[in-house]
Amino acid sequence: MLDVRARITLASALVLALSACAAQVTDQRSTQGPTAEEVWTASVILAAGRPPTFDEKRHWDLALDEKISGYLRRHPAAANALEVSTFRFLRQVTVGMTKEQVLILLGPPAAATTDGAELARLARGHRLAVTASGAGEAWVYPQGWRLYFADTTVVDITQYLERK
Repeated sequence: MLDVRARITLASALVLALSACAAQVTDQRSTQGPTAEEVWTASVILAAGRPPTFDEKRHWDLALDEKISGYLRRHPAAANALEVSTFRFLRQVTVGMTKEQVLILLGPPAAATTDGAELARLARGHRLAVTASGAGEAWVYPQGWRLYFADTTVVDITQYLERK
């Protein structure tokens, strides 16, 4: 049988655990960002209020395959690069990709900025690292994804998402 102190400690731990679950926060810095499917699915849900249908997903898949193939035909050097599998098969944004590749995978951003103060605000706790990467522009995507560019290249990726 538990004594009073043990019960209070156990109850406190349970309350802490439950409160942590209630306000989950994702705050990460990564070299790999969202996949094309994640962003597309989130945008369909935001626009239509429902997940995409099987036919919608099939049409989107075919259209994306054609865009990727067209890009690789126009850029043979990219087609032979080591990281092409991330672009072509995983369809995931990574550090080192170009703006054109990001636009093919994710489409246009929900918001974009070149303002230094706004870049720092978007980077939150990672602002020193993002600034050190030479980022001069940020694109914002659903699910809290922020892509940072130096000229035309992705140099950093962060995600901040509060789940309520």
